[in-house]
Amino acid sequence: MVEEPEPARGSYKRYRSSRGLRRRESGNPDPQELLAELRASREALARDGVDEIHAEEERPSRLPWRRRRGPRRPRKWWVRGLRWLGALVAAWIGISLVLFVISTWIATGVPSSAVAALSGGGTPPFSATTILVLGSDGRPPGSKEPGAASDSENGPTRSDTMMLVRTGGGSTTRLSIPRDMVVDLPGYGLQKINAAYYFGGAALAIRTVESFLGIKINHVILINFTNFPNLVNAMGGVTWTGGCVDSQISGGTKDGGYSLVLRPGTHHLDGAQALVLARTRENSCDPAWSDLTREINQQKLIAAMKDQALSPTGFIRLPWIAWNAPQTLQTDMGPGTLAGVAASLGLFGSGKTEILYPTGTGLLPGGLTITPAAKQADVNTFLGRG
Repeated sequence: MVEEPEPARGSYKRYRSSRGLRRRESGNPDPQELLAELRASREALARDGVDEIHAEEERPSRLPWRRRRGPRRPRKWWVRGLRWLGALVAAWIGISLVLFVISTWIATGVPSSAVAALSGGGTPPFSATTILVLGSDGRPPGSKEPGAASDSENGPTRSDTMMLVRTGGGSTTRLSIPRDMVVDLPGYGLQKINAAYYFGGAALAIRTVESFLGIKINHVILINFTNFPNLVNAMGGVTWTGGCVDSQISGGTKDGGYSLVLRPGTHHLDGAQALVLARTRENSCDPAWSDLTREINQQKLIAAMKDQALSPTGFIRLPWIAWNAPQTLQTDMGPGTLAGVAASLGLFGSGKTEILYPTGTGLLPGGLTITPAAKQADVNTFLGRG
């Protein structure tokens, strides 16, 4: 039998401890002798050209699975600060969303008849949707102000505010409809358009606007003027810039109505003041004020509220805004759709201030009229066709 040669091995040197060191392993070694032997071993390694680190690598590690790491760099203080700030912002937004959803669930909705009158539409902010905003002239519960029937009495009221908002798909537009515009009210003949809410509530108002303007309405919002001041106060008030205002609605506060007096310039209004301004048609400082002026002021107030909500102060007050907003609005929209509308308005701005400007008067006492051509031009601008 032929013996197979032993496999060749790489050439290396093996270093052993001296006999004297092995002899002393069982006893108590002298530290001075150990130190001298270690120095002698290092000198021998240096003479043979063996790197000390490589020599150490040949020895098995006590914990081979643990890797040596370099010195840990201290984390910069501003990096930690940004992470904490991001976590706090996310938590603040999360709390606001939870309050918004809960408030939407418990808020009063619109009648089923109004929901049935609506047309299907897009989902903001991804696609455009058209919303009819209505505000009645009903008085808050306990009010002594004379005029229309009180909401607390469930009596019929007329729409003080009628505005179309189209948002989503990259743009936002608004169109206010004067309350005295004369229309052919389905089932009631020629009437002022605010009478639609009186005769048939939100459902008849929706059908009337669709028939009059040829625009499909996807959602409806009824403004609760009783809670409106709470929403403005939750925002920390709104900033208003304009001329002199001397408003005495229904005789002013001395006769159970409302009063508002402002000098020309910029003012920060609370909720009660903003509500009076939104309802003012007659201004002792400027006799030219009318229902059209009120429509313009209402749109300016909406823009001011949006700016306040998106300001740093609005972010600090975000949970209070999120809770009060659904309580101010009665709508068919659920939390998801309503949040989409809010996001769309924030992303795409407030749009231009558009009003369905009348071209004449007549047909009814105090009634306003508009030619088909003028009406279509305003509608095209609202829909983004002009």
